[in-house]
Amino acid sequence: MSEKMTRRSVTAAALAGAALPALEPETQERIARNAPVSPKEKLAITKLETFLVKPRWLFLKIHTNAGIVGLGEPILEGRARTCAEAVKEIEPYLVGKDPRQVVHHWQAIYRHAFYRGGPILTSALSGIDMALWDIKGKALGVPIYELLGGPTRTRVRVYAHAGTPELLKKRMAQGFTAFKCGPAKRRPSRYIETPAEVQYAAEHFAELRRIAGNDKDIAIDFHGAISPATAKLLIKALEPYQPMFVEEPCQCQNHDVMADIARSTYLPIATGERVFTKWGFLEVLQKGAAKVLQPDLCHAGGITECRLIAGMAEAFYATIAPHNPLGPISLAAGIQLAASIPNFLCQEQVSLGEGYLKQPFVVKDGYVDIPTGPGLGIELDENAMADKIGHDWRNPETYDADDGSVVDW
Repeated sequence: MSEKMTRRSVTAAALAGAALPALEPETQERIARNAPVSPKEKLAITKLETFLVKPRWLFLKIHTNAGIVGLGEPILEGRARTCAEAVKEIEPYLVGKDPRQVVHHWQAIYRHAFYRGGPILTSALSGIDMALWDIKGKALGVPIYELLGGPTRTRVRVYAHAGTPELLKKRMAQGFTAFKCGPAKRRPSRYIETPAEVQYAAEHFAELRRIAGNDKDIAIDFHGAISPATAKLLIKALEPYQPMFVEEPCQCQNHDVMADIARSTYLPIATGERVFTKWGFLEVLQKGAAKVLQPDLCHAGGITECRLIAGMAEAFYATIAPHNPLGPISLAAGIQLAASIPNFLCQEQVSLGEGYLKQPFVVKDGYVDIPTGPGLGIELDENAMADKIGHDWRNPETYDADDGSVVDW
C-alpha cells in the first residue's frame, strides 16, 4: 500500500470488499490519527508566497514537498509591501528546511539578524511563525492548541468594534456581548482638553453603556492619540461607566508615563499592539503599565512568542486580550493561543472570515467554538477571494483644521 494512503481510502476499500495488504505499524498509527506525515518522514519547505488581500492585509503561504501549506499574516498596517519584501529576504534561510522545528527557526530568524526586532522584521517573523505552526499541526493531524498543552477552554470570547449606538445595536443582534469604541471627538484632541470635550466623550460612552446594559462589556481605545494630561481627565470622567479596559491611553513608547496613568485609576489599562516580543512586554509588566496585555500575533512574534508573553503575564496576574484589526488568519492564530493559555480575556476581530474562509467563524452568545481541524483549523476560500487580491492601502494622513499641524492616527 502506498505511504500516501489515507483513512478515507482504507475505509472505502474495506466497504467495497477489497482485500487490503498488511500496513506497516507506523502507517497504521498515522492513519488512525489522521496525520498525513509521519514524524520520521522527510518534510521540507519548498517556497514562501505572499499576496496582498483587501482591505489592507498580507497573506502568506509556506509550501512543502508533502503538499501541506501553512498560512500566516506577516503584515504591518500600511507597510504590506515592505513586509512582503522582508519575508522574501528570509525565504532563502527556510527553503529546504524542516518546518516542524518551529522554535528553532524563530530563534534563527530573530538572532541571526544583527539588528534584531523592530516592527517590520518582527511582523515578518510573526506571519512565518503562524504558518510553521499551521504546517506542524496539519502534519500531525491536530489543532495547534493541542501542541501547546490545550485546550484550556471549549470556546473563545470575541469582541466587535462598535463606536455608535446604531452599530452597537447591530453587533448585539449579531450575537456579540463585548465591544470596543474610541473616545467621541468633535475635533482632534488637544494636549490639554476643555471640560466641554471631556464631557462630550463621557456622555457618548454613557449612551453606549445605557444601550448595552451592565451585563455586557465595552472597552475604549484612546489609540495613543490622547496626551497624558487629557487622558487622566478623560479616564476620570469614564470611571462611573466602567469600561472593560482603557487601551493605549497615551503613546505607548514610554511605559513609565503609562504606569503613572495606571496608578491614577482603578480602571484596567491595556496596551500591546505596538509592543514587540517578550522583552518589550516584560518592561510593561515590571513597571505596572498595564494589566491587560494585547500582543498582536501579526507583530509581537507570532504564536511562539505570544505564548511566552502570556506565561510572563500570568506571573504578574495580568490577562491577555490579543489585538487583531486584521484578517481571519490572524484571528485563527489568536483563537489557538486563547485555547492554550489560562489567562485569556477576549479576542479582537474585524472579520470572522466571510468571503475569505470556507468555514467562517460563527459567534454565539459572544463566543466562537475552538476549531477542531488540524493546524490553525481554517481553509482559505480561493474562489471567494478572487476579487479581493491586491490593494494599495495607506495610513491615514490627517491635520488639525485649526492650525494645520499633524494629528496622530
